[in-house]
Amino acid sequence: MSQKTDFFKNLKPYLNCKDHTVSGEDYSVMFNDEYKMLVTKPVPKNLSNYYKSEDYISHTDSKKTFFDKAYQAVKSITLKRKLRLINDSLRLQNSLSRPEKNILDVGAGTGEFLKVCKNNSWNVFGTEPDNDARNLAAEKGIVLEEDVSKFSNQKFEIITLWHVLEHVENLPEFISNLNNMLSDFGRLIIAVPNFKSEDAKYYKEFWAAFDVPRHLWHFSQQSIHRLFLKEQMFVEKTIPMKFDSYYVSLLSEKYKNGKTNFVSALYRGFISNWKARASSEYSSLIYVIKKQE
Repeated sequence: MSQKTDFFKNLKPYLNCKDHTVSGEDYSVMFNDEYKMLVTKPVPKNLSNYYKSEDYISHTDSKKTFFDKAYQAVKSITLKRKLRLINDSLRLQNSLSRPEKNILDVGAGTGEFLKVCKNNSWNVFGTEPDNDARNLAAEKGIVLEEDVSKFSNQKFEIITLWHVLEHVENLPEFISNLNNMLSDFGRLIIAVPNFKSEDAKYYKEFWAAFDVPRHLWHFSQQSIHRLFLKEQMFVEKTIPMKFDSYYVSLLSEKYKNGKTNFVSALYRGFISNWKARASSEYSSLIYVIKKQE
């Protein structure tokens, strides 16, 4: 499957977005009907420069601003839930094999998740392209590689990508590599924003989870199913990330109005989650994916 021929042909205009974090530049977000996903155009040649901002919070452990503190507080809760999810996934494998406790976290940031896993008897491996984030992880005893090519000959019972897939440049090749590194009965766990959520529909071009140009792809539930079926993998379970609607709405309010309206943001986050009870279209979703047997 070719990225160029499949993802960038027959695109229809969806909306225009601004990079609110680094450059202030405008980008087109286009709709790909075959995969039911959105595509950011153009892709900057020096994309790594667009991550160089103190506002890019996943690369720091900062607690300076309200957003920093809110992010870190929610992270401490979600880390426990993530650990429970991978432990449950390993138990499912136990009925079919005798799995090792090897986990690969792709885009591990400052290593907080892998630190929790390591403290719970997992053999941890991870990648992170940002050098400063890797150094922060190393201070916690978590050694991260720059990219997944270092692990091409290894197998993992669990591979996780927490809000990473939307950043990957060569998406088809990357998904194929993940499949090759996953053990036969393993689980791939992927969290991504959902552009069909109610908060995305409300904030439109100001929706913070578009985050152009760092987010190259914008997924729906349909697109995740279709992309992984190309690799003979299927979605076993879909889990909502309910905190995301509130955090994303807080940022979106700032982008839309120039200031943070806490009441409006909390209301919009609540409405998004409420409507998703019927539609299942939460602001962000976790997909548990396995190989076809």
